[in-house]
Amino acid sequence: MEALSIFLATTKDVSYILLSHPFYSIVGTLFLTVGLLTFYCRLTLGVCNSDQDMTGKTVLITGASDGIGKETARDLARRNARVLLACRNLGKANKVAQEIMEDTGNHNLVLKALDLSSFDSVRKCARDVLRTEKELHVLINNAGIISSGKRETTEDGCEKVMQTNHLGHFLLTLLLLDLLKKSSPSRIINVSSAAYTHAKLDVDDLNNEKSEPLYNMRYYFNSKLANIYFTKELASRLSGTGVTVNAVHPGAVRTNVFSGRNGLLVALSKLGFLFLGKSSAEGAQTTIHAAVHPNLERTTGKYFGDCKEEKLQGIASSRAMARRLFENSEKIVGLTFQGGTI
Repeated sequence: MEALSIFLATTKDVSYILLSHPFYSIVGTLFLTVGLLTFYCRLTLGVCNSDQDMTGKTVLITGASDGIGKETARDLARRNARVLLACRNLGKANKVAQEIMEDTGNHNLVLKALDLSSFDSVRKCARDVLRTEKELHVLINNAGIISSGKRETTEDGCEKVMQTNHLGHFLLTLLLLDLLKKSSPSRIINVSSAAYTHAKLDVDDLNNEKSEPLYNMRYYFNSKLANIYFTKELASRLSGTGVTVNAVHPGAVRTNVFSGRNGLLVALSKLGFLFLGKSSAEGAQTTIHAAVHPNLERTTGKYFGDCKEEKLQGIASSRAMARRLFENSEKIVGLTFQGGTI
């Protein structure tokens, strides 16, 4: 009771100071706002509550050498899964694999070379997986980049962010579909982002040739909406096969995705993530939830945030746009859903 009295008295004194001094009032309001937002983020943080064991299951994770992908790999290894780490930097991936093996005691981790900005690399990775793996139960399309500040073109003639975040994963998924079907029930998880709400995606311009350089972050936003359209259309086409497809939003996560990037929007994003962002382990929770929870074995075509289903906003729910994006993506990668080449 005495402690409560002291707390109330202190609160009264602090409130008086804030109201009496404009400068302190502004600073105090700022700190209070940040504090409340941080508390709200902690309060609504989604955590995978399933203790599902993954013994006998094979999982492939793109971009597993850092951030969310790394923590997803660690969790699934702890659940005794066979984990394939598909990464561009194999030296870095090898160190991560050693760290995870020491941490979990699971030595069933395998490195796969994969550069999503190269269709040739994607095809080589898929051939390697099909040659060495008899089953694939979970495919997690996790890797992602943001714009370096200017429009970049890959060796395949595609805009780099869209190819890395969407088209590369699109091709990899199509190439591994037969193995996923053979291993059913199996799951595909596409890591998207709530940033899709800021997209101005023209599904007939997947190379972002019409985007204005001033809004280079829009390349990223567009790719995240593409992830959602891909999820919806693929889920529809795979109906009845035992393969489910879902998209997830990890939240604002303190990762290295902004490393080496400049600009006002990037600076503001870094500042926001510093105070309000999740750790990589926290950001991985929704991906893990979608990959392992037994209640989601037949759930498909959905979008999850903080380990619960969320409703898509605006044009993201358009089936017609999803279908057009899928068809245009087939033309770009030179492969159809049925396995035929274009």
